[in-house]
Amino acid sequence: MLNYRNILSFEYCYGCGVCAASCGKQLIKIRLDKNGFYAPYIDELEKCSECGICLDVCAFNHEECALKHEQVHIKSWAAWSNNADIRRKCSSGGIGFEIGKQLIERGYHAVGCRYDIKEQRAEHYIATTVEEFVQSIGSKYIQSYTEEAFKQISRKGQKYLITGTPCQIDSFRRMISRFHCEDNFVLMDFYCHCVPSMLVWNAYVKSIEPKIGKITYASWRNKFEYGWHDSWLMGLDGVNASNPVNWHDSYNLIVREKKTAVQSRLSQGDLFYELFLGDFALGRQCQNDCKYKMDKSSADIRIGDLWGKTYEQNEEGVSALVSFTDKGRQIIEGLEDVTLIEHPFSVVSEGQMKKNAQRKPFSYLVMNYLRKGKPIDTFYFKSLLFVLKVVAKFKSIFKL
Repeated sequence: MLNYRNILSFEYCYGCGVCAASCGKQLIKIRLDKNGFYAPYIDELEKCSECGICLDVCAFNHEECALKHEQVHIKSWAAWSNNADIRRKCSSGGIGFEIGKQLIERGYHAVGCRYDIKEQRAEHYIATTVEEFVQSIGSKYIQSYTEEAFKQISRKGQKYLITGTPCQIDSFRRMISRFHCEDNFVLMDFYCHCVPSMLVWNAYVKSIEPKIGKITYASWRNKFEYGWHDSWLMGLDGVNASNPVNWHDSYNLIVREKKTAVQSRLSQGDLFYELFLGDFALGRQCQNDCKYKMDKSSADIRIGDLWGKTYEQNEEGVSALVSFTDKGRQIIEGLEDVTLIEHPFSVVSEGQMKKNAQRKPFSYLVMNYLRKGKPIDTFYFKSLLFVLKVVAKFKSIFKL
């Protein structure tokens, strides 16, 4: 820790942005650091009163989850939407969208994550209608910018569904507990691999835009052609290839997938997925400090893909669904037009990571390259990545 009595005490952190939303003087800003991860900054440090609230709400500053052991009551299901269109568009079974949709219909606002084509980033936003919430459909495998949305959330009166990574949700629970407004919030996280450096995404975008123009739409998963189990497909539309996305015509987004100007699959060597799922561009916060695998969570509800043997023949998509609190269980059991099949937690979590992702040997060479802003669609970079994959495989086989 550094010698500060505020969020600057840490050399790095999760970058969740909850400290910025909690600061009464609005001094904390969230920006990308040199390694491409979101981090808090205080530009006017002399105005900080060192009240300590930012440290109180910071999940990185605590060894245990905010949700105490005695508060956890796990119940788990396989789940999917009975609406075929919703199930088809969503990354797995569409249960996360159904939860948001049905809570909005009950008067909640839903805080989800969408892709901002202007800033070329994932960002949290507040949806007040189902049509607005549609923008959150689908996984975004990059770190989300939360500052603006989290600062707009009211702690009085209005009820919210908050969705986010486990570390974002852990900090958020600490904030609403600190300000005594937990009754107004439902918290939902998901099984998380890790977040890659935004240097990866920025380099990937730079490699694609010369081919299709400015990106107008990004999709990280696509089940339409190859099914759920081989759905790791990067789909990008550009101004030179298609019409801009109209989110108000959201239920037709499924059709646009077949018009995507660039489609690149993990199984065919997509560079983004090789860097992300190959663990070549992890942050230290994911590698060393993640405490949210398997049944560790501060959320009311957790969602994800139900990988594993039980549904290995299903290609439509099945969601893993877990309630950690009575509030979460009541919401799940009150859902309409969904299929819920209760399973032991061991079945629902079968295909999920049991320990933190570990950075591959010599991956610092990748990060050094990315920090220089060099292109990744070159023979040199692809050769470097190939060599590093071979080294990692060799070390794995021989347990070096």
